[in-house]
Amino acid sequence: MKTWTHPGGKLRELGAESLTDTELLAILISTGTKGKTAEEVAKEILNKFSSFKGMANQPLEKFLEIKGLGDVKIIRIAAAFEIARRIVNQVLKEKEDV
Repeated sequence: MKTWTHPGGKLRELGAESLTDTELLAILISTGTKGKTAEEVAKEILNKFSSFKGMANQPLEKFLEIKGLGDVKIIRIAAAFEIARRIVNQVLKEKEDV
């Protein structure tokens, strides 16, 4: 079994469902900082907010408290959450219309 150095390779080969929450978030973060990988930053975020659901309604300023997150990375995360929110709303609306 191959050991992946980046979750992107794992996603490409095994599919998105094979990744942990930390690995998925690390893909959005893309790069770490000096002394901290993207996966370590992702793990810190998930520890701080407990889950994706816990992250979802946080003000962007809360993310700035985490070393290794700047505006670009936070904006990427916020955009991903907005995409997810729109998908959920669309699914719920389609269920109402049935």
